[in-house]
Amino acid sequence: MASSFTRLISGRSTAVLLASLGAGTMATGFLLSENSSLAAEAKKKLYPPSADFPDLRKHNNCMASALTPAIYAKLRDKVTPNNWTLDQCIQTGVDNPGHPFIKTVGCVAGDEESYEVFAELFDPVIKDRHNGYDPRTMTHPTDLDASKITNGMFDENYVLSSRVRTGRSIRGLSLPPACTRAERREVERVVVTALAGLKGDLAGRYYGLGDMTEKEQQQLIDDHFLFDKPVSPLLTCAFMGRDWPDARGIWHNNEKTFLIWVNEEDHTRVISMEKGGNMKRVFERFCRGLKQVEHLIQERGWEFMWNERLGYVLTCPSNLGTGLRAGVHVRLPKLSKDARFSKILDNLRLQKRGTGGVDTAATGDTFDISNNDRLGKSEV
Repeated sequence: MASSFTRLISGRSTAVLLASLGAGTMATGFLLSENSSLAAEAKKKLYPPSADFPDLRKHNNCMASALTPAIYAKLRDKVTPNNWTLDQCIQTGVDNPGHPFIKTVGCVAGDEESYEVFAELFDPVIKDRHNGYDPRTMTHPTDLDASKITNGMFDENYVLSSRVRTGRSIRGLSLPPACTRAERREVERVVVTALAGLKGDLAGRYYGLGDMTEKEQQQLIDDHFLFDKPVSPLLTCAFMGRDWPDARGIWHNNEKTFLIWVNEEDHTRVISMEKGGNMKRVFERFCRGLKQVEHLIQERGWEFMWNERLGYVLTCPSNLGTGLRAGVHVRLPKLSKDARFSKILDNLRLQKRGTGGVDTAATGDTFDISNNDRLGKSEV
């Protein structure tokens, strides 16, 4: 039975009265908007958190392991300064109970503040995903000094290609699950303007997904650089595909060894890559390019999201810290047939994927092998 308060804040009768008294259209519209928000909030509070708690009985992800009815009750009605809610954080994990190849995280941040406002969920998720790292008591080291790498040459009879990637977020703008169109376009503007300042072997150009020619698109497909509209439910249920392809694009240097994706899963994905097994050279280019990009961003009055407990702040908790995934496509014709293969990788804190990404199985004897740890350990 609706309360008199609920009927009052429905706003329609109040708005009609104002209009009849000569209030302007904008004022009347503002009141309707304000009262609609109040009505939605009041409606939500008609139901206790226990009535809203998601059914996670068949789920196998970090969020489902961490979220209790008590935590949900405490956090359900909280919002970040950008109006991001707990339910929006966990929607991807609610909609995707498990994954055939990996244990997923099951939640995303909508902005930098999410990790604080919803810390009682994110902290245990981070601890689970990052091998016991406690963001309340531990600090994260950052080190981009590539000279500390003394080895890094792999046997090219086995290693087909080497790649290092990370993500970076622009402080003050909402992350991709929550950003407005204006914020997404601002990310693109800030990043592309900064990248125009890269020189030497890092100099290149930007291709907006919505503006490129068919020839340019085909070339990027042939180079395996092009990212497409998200189809993985892990991303679509986290609101990553909205307004596609608005303000998304790819920048790469002229040698096609240093790439930056704009507004995919993160504000930016920074990638250094090349054929063969020279990981040392790939990492050196990665560190040098990343430092230059950060300097150019800072020159324009912006900065990356970073703090000493979480390192670099990104959309998915799995990428906090360094955000770094250093990987190789490697042929393992004999080891891959050994029953101990997965256990060996676990003991080395490595993970395997198909060469097509997280949603693909390995084909034949070729795997994408990369580091599993990103938080609590530095880049080197």
